[in-house]
Amino acid sequence: MNNKPLKIVADENMPAVREMFAGLGEVITLPGRQMRSDQLADADILLVRSVTPVNDALLNNSPVRFVGTATIGTDHIDTALLRQREIGFSSAPGCNADAVVEYVLSALYQLADEQGFKPSDRTFGVIGAGNVGGRLVKRLKALGLSVLVNDPPRQQAGDEGLVGLDRLLAEADFICMHTPLTRDGDHPSFHLMDEVRLASLKPGAILLNAGRGPAIDNIALLNLSEQRPDLTLVLDVWEHEPVVDPRLAGQVRIVSPHIAGYSQDGKIRGTWMLYRACCQYLGLEVEHQLEHFLPRPALAEVTVNDQITPLELIRLRYDPYRDDRALRATLKQPEGTRALDFDALRKHYPVRREFASLRVKGVTDPALQQELSALGFTLAAPAEIA
Repeated sequence: MNNKPLKIVADENMPAVREMFAGLGEVITLPGRQMRSDQLADADILLVRSVTPVNDALLNNSPVRFVGTATIGTDHIDTALLRQREIGFSSAPGCNADAVVEYVLSALYQLADEQGFKPSDRTFGVIGAGNVGGRLVKRLKALGLSVLVNDPPRQQAGDEGLVGLDRLLAEADFICMHTPLTRDGDHPSFHLMDEVRLASLKPGAILLNAGRGPAIDNIALLNLSEQRPDLTLVLDVWEHEPVVDPRLAGQVRIVSPHIAGYSQDGKIRGTWMLYRACCQYLGLEVEHQLEHFLPRPALAEVTVNDQITPLELIRLRYDPYRDDRALRATLKQPEGTRALDFDALRKHYPVRREFASLRVKGVTDPALQQELSALGFTLAAPAEIA
């Protein structure tokens, strides 16, 4: 390694990237969706999010020797190209998994309140048991809920307790999709939910996608939703992002602009995971710890009694209808403007903290304590309640 200061090009939406990487070199931040190869002409490190395709067109003639994506998914990265060019690589698996799980739980409790059902009366189907799906399954089971899990690659690898997709669709009342986006191989996820599979949804089913938009055939979903008003749809991801089809959005109960994982905790954790991986790749000591960059929440602690409902506490951390209103407000604009607005909502996303950052005091009912703990809230010790 020479002594020339490193040049680090990063997506401008990565929080704390300047503070964490400043000790490694010069940090330049750019809009992720508009990154160009000429901007990497003298870059050593490239840090992106899911909106930047990292391929030969972007890396052509650049000296980049390490690429990091602050995301779980890597379908936007040509990993074969990186291996061919011996470019170091790291993603951030699990960085925002808890945030996505809490997006799902927030939608679940909100819809249960609106539609008058108890989560315990429903069967849940989780498609994709990776970082997000696996953590969601654990929280659902901790809540005592009935869960079916579908993940063909894991089943093929020998994991037990998994079911086929046809069974899941036939039995599940609330279906959550958390697949990566793959177009080939034994189990492609592109249009996994096609016209035939969508038609097999149970009467009154809820379908939520917070994984990858093209895992659902959006045209087929639009056609089905116009024929099946009994279905409830929750979409955080869309097949042709950043363009959202207003017709489909009009059939969806809760819409959002691909922000399920956008907790402040998750985004900072993703940046830190890349910082740690980059230091290891360069043979440097990791000087910063994650805790140094997580600010104290504006609302860090509440004192309640046993009359509090889980939904009331969930709303203190996340209300899905805030994002729903924000996205719907853009959908009457021309297509080009809608695309810009979609990205602007992501870029200027308000601070959202994870459930664990809220400390809850005053709950003495054991059943309520168990439910809040399973949801992920931090409960005060009994001695502190007294």
